[in-house]
Amino acid sequence: MNRFFLYSPMILQTAIWPIVRPLFRFFLHLEIQGLENLGDMSNSIRPYTIAKRGVIFAVNHSSELDAVLVPASLPFLSPLMPMFYTSREQSFYKQSGWRQILYGGFLFQLWGSHALHSGKKDYEVSLQTHIKILEKGRSVCIFPDGKRLTESEIGSIAHGGMGFLAWRTGASVIPVRIRDVYRITLLDFFLRRRS
Repeated sequence: MNRFFLYSPMILQTAIWPIVRPLFRFFLHLEIQGLENLGDMSNSIRPYTIAKRGVIFAVNHSSELDAVLVPASLPFLSPLMPMFYTSREQSFYKQSGWRQILYGGFLFQLWGSHALHSGKKDYEVSLQTHIKILEKGRSVCIFPDGKRLTESEIGSIAHGGMGFLAWRTGASVIPVRIRDVYRITLLDFFLRRRS
């Protein structure tokens, strides 16, 4: 993995935090619960245990905002930042209209997203980049269900990649639940229709 893509997420996610956090609080009525359960992990100098093995955020995938909502929900300059993500290869998005321009390519990598090597039937191969990220003591955000689901479907089709990453790297797993943004539209956002 190119070293540039190890540092660009820190710059982008830190720069956008002061903008999106207030926007999410106002337009989405963002309410963050459970940060106290992270203890020193979320707001102090990076503890030795994190620096040694990284952290996995296991998040339900409910909207295209998820990749921004998760880091925006952590304290500013949290030692758990930057967040790195699992995603599909760019070819997966070829039939997705405008998404093929943004998803899986250069902008995704700048934000911290790295493609899985899907179809290999071997997690060691499929998740090789994410294993390296965790071994460097970084945070990885993974969507165990592999696609956007309604709240009633969460956990119904979870894949084993997250469990493998935790076993393989010894990383801690932080479960995260995102609510009330499934299939949100731009109009819903600006009219503050979600709470």
